[in-house]
Amino acid sequence: MVDFFKETRATNSFPDLERVVRSGLGRTDLMLFAEFDLGDILRREAGSKTPKIIRLVIGNPLIMKEMVKHVPDAGSYAPVTVLIDERSDGVHVSYDKMESHLLHYGSSEALTVARNLDTKITTLLRECAS
Repeated sequence: MVDFFKETRATNSFPDLERVVRSGLGRTDLMLFAEFDLGDILRREAGSKTPKIIRLVIGNPLIMKEMVKHVPDAGSYAPVTVLIDERSDGVHVSYDKMESHLLHYGSSEALTVARNLDTKITTLLRECAS
């Protein structure tokens, strides 16, 4: 990500920026911005191998740009967070849909972009779970 952000800051035009972003996207049109091992400190405290809790920050700057054009507050929700945690009853995945964050702003344009993003995220999650 450090190299990616260096590259984006070094661009001088939107087409150059778009090229850099597209080169960083995976097959799902998304990228992993960060991964946080939230269970690490709990495992250290307990001296065990559990809990396993991972927070993934996933998105696409070009998708985020489209939402923010219509609803500036969308920038506080994007990129999105996916939480994966292993419990005694199995693995749980939590994702708050972008649509739910933007619904009350009343922008049909932003909602269209948000729904498309939600589809990309949920498709990715389904593929990973199967």
